Amino acid sequence: MTSTSSSDSLRLERQLCLTLTVAARTVVSLYRPLLEPLGLTHGQYLVMVALWESDDALPVSQLSRLLTQEESTLSPLLEHLEADGLVKRREDADDAGTLVGLTPAGDALRVRAAAVQPAILERVGMSSGELRSLRDALTRVVEETAAAEAQSS
Repeated sequence: MTSTSSSDSLRLERQLCLTLTVAARTVVSLYRPLLEPLGLTHGQYLVMVALWESDDALPVSQLSRLLTQEESTLSPLLEHLEADGLVKRREDADDAGTLVGLTPAGDALRVRAAAVQPAILERVGMSSGELRSLRDALTRVVEETAAAEAQSS
């Protein structure tokens, strides 16, 4: 028989991975009905938010870093956004790779998308301060994990 502390650490409710997975799936599902009328998936929405923050077109490599996704993962998202007329891709003359910028339709979508985040805050049922603290704690988990992985490499 195992010791109490050992078996206690293996209890399902103590597994960080389960809590994070369920939370991520739950939050993404909250976005779905808000994004469908905009014609966006959650991944596409994040690409658009990154582009709305920028004053100019962004290299795909920079989008990849901002969204912490591989360029190969972004490619299908960008293809769909371009087919929907929301973004335009072009090769950079200064060899910075492929640039992605908003089209007028993509820029105009920002007005409708502005309602998404307040609706999410309402649906989550937490104050903006609580959500900011949660986001900061999760950011720290990501940063600390990345730092630990870098040291072990």
